[in-house]
Amino acid sequence: MKFMRVSLAIAVAGVVGAGAAQAQQITGAGATFPAPVYSAWGEAAKAAAGVELNYQAIGSGAGQTQILNRTVDFGASDAPMAPEKLESGKLLQFPAVMGAEVAIVNLPGVKPGELKLTGELLADIYLGKITKWNDARLVELNRGVALPASAIAPVYRADGSGTTFVWTAYLSAVSPDWKAAVGSNTSVKWPAGNGAKGNDGVAATVRQVKGAIGYVEFAFAAKNGLTYTQLRNKAGQFVQPSLETFSAAAGNGDWAAAKNYAVSLIDTQGEKSWPIVSATFIELPKDPKDAARSATVMKFFDWAYKDGASIATGLLYVPLPTAVQDAVRSSWRAEIKAPDGAAVYK
Repeated sequence: MKFMRVSLAIAVAGVVGAGAAQAQQITGAGATFPAPVYSAWGEAAKAAAGVELNYQAIGSGAGQTQILNRTVDFGASDAPMAPEKLESGKLLQFPAVMGAEVAIVNLPGVKPGELKLTGELLADIYLGKITKWNDARLVELNRGVALPASAIAPVYRADGSGTTFVWTAYLSAVSPDWKAAVGSNTSVKWPAGNGAKGNDGVAATVRQVKGAIGYVEFAFAAKNGLTYTQLRNKAGQFVQPSLETFSAAAGNGDWAAAKNYAVSLIDTQGEKSWPIVSATFIELPKDPKDAARSATVMKFFDWAYKDGASIATGLLYVPLPTAVQDAVRSSWRAEIKAPDGAAVYK
């Protein structure tokens, strides 16, 4: 289990009365995908009110379990929680930020962003149909890149993971064979490859094994100097992972039609769109036992929306559209209630 402990200082005065301004600890657990931006937001917000967040980056599945069991103040998940679970768990789900996933490889001599892949080829690699790097389809796509005759070693997340949910949602969108044989979930039965726990585990395995391929979120790949690939998007264009291509994809999301904010940003239209973009979500009890702690959680994310955008973009995450931020605040006011029925967020 990987623990990320982050000290957050956020302004809480005026939310639930004078008592909320006192320093207090807030706990959250779940997705590793947004952990870099949560960490950076926390460091930037530390001086505001001396509120400390203990965030455990343990994976989306575990984060959902912890908030359903009320062992943390909020859960964090890249995979949207099922509507029936949200309802039975009396949880409000809202997006925090958007990010992207990339394929990473260990091919000596190949530079970051040099190798070209398509979703169909990725699906066939993880299905075990393409087993060598000098497969004719890979060679044809990558003329001028020296591809070895070595075996391809797929690596996947062994733990229940929202990162896996997003990755398999993409493979399902571009490959009928993948959709029929495997599908999309936080944990699936992988036809080929070996598992590793967390982004750290996948990255470490790819680094250690020549010919390996894996998937992580891009902020993690960029920070750790991993060799990522290009991908062909829905418009047939090969694009590099970048804030520009992530933002292009995010701009095509149909937020208005998304129940519980569970918008799909997978393989969106647009010549510049990166094909594997996703929002990451927070789950917060609608009936918090401690209204002050719940208000502090909301105040932190309100601060992140208003003052954390430059931090997010600096880490290659995409801030939420202003209209979505405003809708989330309205949801907080309408749905998060103290034991006496009063609105917690004001």
